[in-house]
Amino acid sequence: MTANTPSLAAALADADLLYDRGALETVIADMGRRIDAELDGERAVFLTVMNGALIFAGHLALAIRTDVEFDYVHATRYRGATTGKDLHWLREPAADLAGRTVLLVDDILDEGHTLKAVRDDCLRRGARRVLVASLCTKQHDRLAEGIVSDFNGVELPDRYVFGFGMDYHEQGRNLPGIYALK
Repeated sequence: MTANTPSLAAALADADLLYDRGALETVIADMGRRIDAELDGERAVFLTVMNGALIFAGHLALAIRTDVEFDYVHATRYRGATTGKDLHWLREPAADLAGRTVLLVDDILDEGHTLKAVRDDCLRRGARRVLVASLCTKQHDRLAEGIVSDFNGVELPDRYVFGFGMDYHEQGRNLPGIYALK
């Protein structure tokens, strides 16, 4: 953390707790049941989008009873800029996706451009279908065309959110709830 990095403590003092750990665990357990019903015994590739989805993916994996193959991706469209362009892989999927169902797991569906690019890449690699599971979706009208969450946990207001995998200037990912700045 540099001297110019905003304080997590100050952010927490100026934030509302939207969902605590108990509420999120209940939602995630329900998502696991719905995913099991959709997979109906099919062994899918559980593809976690790093870094934000790490916390959520761990909880979701334990809520799914169907056997899945684990893999992860790390991709960006920003590469240090404030606007995104083409997808840049920091880590591509290692699992063979051809003919398979992919459960693409991410922390938040905000505008969805990067998630859509990763989903489209899975299809390009031959995935039979890609199901998107997101812990939360922001409520606004800026969503990229053609991307939806097949399994969504909670709805969030159009505010800066952090915790439970989402960061506040690379801090607070391990907070046990979701917070929103006032």
